[in-house]
Amino acid sequence: QVQLVESGGGLVQPGGSLRLSCAASGSIFSINAMGWYRQAPGKERELVAVITSGRYANYVDSVKGRFTISRDSAKNTVYLQMNSLKPEDTAVYYCNAQGVTLTRATFSTWGQGTQVTVSS
Repeated sequence: QVQLVESGGGLVQPGGSLRLSCAASGSIFSINAMGWYRQAPGKERELVAVITSGRYANYVDSVKGRFTISRDSAKNTVYLQMNSLKPEDTAVYYCNAQGVTLTRATFSTWGQGTQVTVSS
């Protein structure tokens, strides 16, 4: 079983910055990709950014140039540095990890979510 623990959300003014962290633990053999999704009230969950084991990163257009995803493979941790935050970035942010367990089963696990609120 694989667990994800997120941290770093909060309230920030427009133009401010936040850094989200997500640490994976448990029966992990390898992690192929880790990503961040968000869901605003009344909207569907959307992919924000994803990074693969080969450090390839992809972003939704609305955050390109403002958000940076990075990964510490030794710690099974992914980060999302969010700069120049806008009110429309307000949402619950969820971490996702996909990989293989020690028993060679594939997994796709979600974190519990962390609230990000951008408001003056």
